Amino acid sequence: MDDKLDCLIVGGGPAGLTAAIYLARFRRRFVLFDAGASRADWIPLSHNHAGFPDGIAGPELRRRMRAQAERYGADMRPGDVSRLERTGDGFRATVGGTAHEARFVLLATGVIDEEPKLPNLYDAVRRGLIRHCPVCDAYEVIDRKVAVIGHGTGGLGEAAFLRDYTADLTLLTLGAPMDPDLDDYRRMAEKGLKLVEQPVAEVIIEQDRIARLRLADGTMLSFDTIYSALGCAPRNDLARALGARLDEDGRLLVDDHQESSVRGCFAAGDIVRGLNQISVAMGQAAVAATSIHNRLREIEDDRRAGGGGL
Repeated sequence: MDDKLDCLIVGGGPAGLTAAIYLARFRRRFVLFDAGASRADWIPLSHNHAGFPDGIAGPELRRRMRAQAERYGADMRPGDVSRLERTGDGFRATVGGTAHEARFVLLATGVIDEEPKLPNLYDAVRRGLIRHCPVCDAYEVIDRKVAVIGHGTGGLGEAAFLRDYTADLTLLTLGAPMDPDLDDYRRMAEKGLKLVEQPVAEVIIEQDRIARLRLADGTMLSFDTIYSALGCAPRNDLARALGARLDEDGRLLVDDHQESSVRGCFAAGDIVRGLNQISVAMGQAAVAATSIHNRLREIEDDRRAGGGGL
């Protein structure tokens, strides 16, 4: 084998770190580049991640995963991959003006949540008062007073999901008009969904709960939890530059081995079409890392036999 790395991992969230653990234990030469923007760092406490019955914070989970990967010698560095291109027998990534080459690449770049334009946003998310994932934590809002920020089918879909947990639901459109003729809206209105189309002027946090929202017209509302249903944007710039196939939402399309339409480029986590869950990301990363390891074994066997490469 020449001096190329076996793999480049782009992204240091749960998917990238799982791949790092696997590849390190496979005794592969790789580098993980972490731009420090993992969505997991916004999770105050997750109760649906298996193995942590008392819950675990996103930053703490990442810390433990990094420590586990480092135990096996994983090379993980801070850095933002600004360019990724295909070479004759692999890939070249540019990080801070330096090029790194590898036979395979694993994209674990995730997504960026479309955040509501509200004051005190990060503090409210950190306290678990503004949430993004009812699949993760709707259980914690059973019979609570909940608002959903959104409009159209996206906001209504999240409200419908939450309806199984609480009947006290309000849809906040932040000034965007709601089409009253939407079938989904009529169905939810019949189930008691309240609609507020006024913009929110102020968020007042009291005693670790969202106590009051002041609307543009001065009206005050109070909720226990607010869900943002404004969607998310995949971090797919590197995949687009490679010419990888994407779905209509901009997520990477992959096969059963997590390989994209660009041979040698694998992907795992929220960047891939599917359920945005840590457990799903970790499973996809395990499949991708194992597939990369097995492909490298094939290359090594071919070279020993005098064959070709990638």
